[in-house]
Amino acid sequence: MDRTTYADPAVAALIGERFVPVRVDADRRPDINERYNLGGWPTTAFLTAGGRLITGGTFVAADRMMSVLTRVAGAFEASAAEWATEQTEAQATEYPESRDGLDATGNDSALIEAIYVTFDEEHGGFGVEPKFPHAAPVHLALALVRDSNDARWRFAAERTLDAMWDGGLRDRASGGFFRYAATRDWQDPHVETLLETNAALLELYAEASVVLGRPVDRDRTNAIARFITGTLRDPAGGYYGSDADRVLYADVNAIAASALLKAAAVLEDPDLARDALASFERVLLACYKPGDGVAHYADAAAPVRGLLRDQVAAIGALLDAHELTGGEPYQMMAEEFGHFIARDLWDADAGGFFDRAARGDDIGLLRTRRTPFVQNAEAAIVLARLHRVSHAFDFAPYAAGALRAAGRQAPAQGPLAALYLLAARQVG
Repeated sequence: MDRTTYADPAVAALIGERFVPVRVDADRRPDINERYNLGGWPTTAFLTAGGRLITGGTFVAADRMMSVLTRVAGAFEASAAEWATEQTEAQATEYPESRDGLDATGNDSALIEAIYVTFDEEHGGFGVEPKFPHAAPVHLALALVRDSNDARWRFAAERTLDAMWDGGLRDRASGGFFRYAATRDWQDPHVETLLETNAALLELYAEASVVLGRPVDRDRTNAIARFITGTLRDPAGGYYGSDADRVLYADVNAIAASALLKAAAVLEDPDLARDALASFERVLLACYKPGDGVAHYADAAAPVRGLLRDQVAAIGALLDAHELTGGEPYQMMAEEFGHFIARDLWDADAGGFFDRAARGDDIGLLRTRRTPFVQNAEAAIVLARLHRVSHAFDFAPYAAGALRAAGRQAPAQGPLAALYLLAARQVG
């Protein structure tokens, strides 16, 4: 839309005359994206000054945008007085997704069957199209292979691992994986190589090489690790968000550090482990503020703090670093971040964690409180681990509460529900 709709002189002039344009980078502000995304990127949302959503949509061509702008401006003028004073319940209360729905607790067998109903036996992976490289259900299949060595789970894991590697999802030139493929058979990929995607798949192939015992998975682990440390590495340390986004994000750098440490163990490569630790420490220290957790990305001029995703990923990487090195500072910092989310993000009424800490200047939908499924399942995993090594604080109730919050949402998550079952294994 930058090159088409918003480049149109008439559109630009009308926006400048009747609106206050604000651009939001969805990667830098995932909390805003989760609340105001209207079905995809790009989203054009029209808000009141207080952050109330008036209307919006995804792509709008220049010839339609003029009429959209005119209608929205007219509607706002007609209701300006009302919108200036109205404070609706929906703006200041919690989203209901963590309250309703079936509880997955105690129904593991049924949930496993629901997850694997979506398995694509012909092409591997889960679902039809677009096809995303979901790691969680493959991790669950590997866990089930460990339990029983059942051929069903081995086939699901091997078929998916091979299909992702051999299909169009992998960039043959760079060696990295794209974000998703448009077709069921892993073709027509979305051509951007994200650190988050490649780190998740690195950890997956590293685990597969141990569980399945196939040399090919070890070779793939090595190739993905070299892609991350080559193409995505900042020369000073740390890893870029993608091949097109030269930002050092705290959460995905922590995820990458954990994956690289696991890969280093599989590959018996201490140099890879040292580089992973050095890069993680550089980004962590750039984002850290005592008592206020981790900022979302390394930029002192525009810190975005208090996001659950950053703290949880950092705790996981710090625990991995502590397990590898025995370094006490890693455990101490993990405990500090555990205290931070228990203090600032815990839902004392229903249990589980909100996705962000409340701030005094929050407006509109930023004043809503959400307990996201993925981040609560991940919080349950890392806090269960933290509980086992911590001697000064009992993190077990928080791990259990996060697991219950995820369990309330798990039946509606499709293949991602596997993450709940993996968390349940950790919490016990």
